[in-house]
Amino acid sequence: MRSTTRVPARGREVTIALAIDLIAVCAFVLIGRRSHDENGTVSGFFGTAWPFLAALVVGWLLARVWLRPTEVWPTGVIVWLVTVIGGLGLRGVIGGGLAWTFLLVTAVVLALFLLGWRAVAHWAARRHTKDVAQNSTTRR
Repeated sequence: MRSTTRVPARGREVTIALAIDLIAVCAFVLIGRRSHDENGTVSGFFGTAWPFLAALVVGWLLARVWLRPTEVWPTGVIVWLVTVIGGLGLRGVIGGGLAWTFLLVTAVVLALFLLGWRAVAHWAARRHTKDVAQNSTTRR
């Protein structure tokens, strides 16, 4: 009988995943602010970013990302959904704009950023595993 207990990923992998997710959300905010010609102040950046960064942390906790940080499903999808819904919700509560186009752009861009790197990591890991398996059979 197989155990269903998940073994936590190595700390380095989790740290890298967290860094990539944080960079992804910050890039989303920077691109958005730049596209709207908003001033480049640090306080302006954090004023826009904090709802999405807070939601990202909640998403990490709900998805228990430290167990499988590079999985697209369900890890990445949970992180993405919580970041989008929570970030937009917090933004709405503090009086930030919530035009339907912003909702759509937020969902799409954060999907590309938060799910995209995980898909690439998954593909690379599968390719590496396939290469290792092929090399081990050709050495026999």
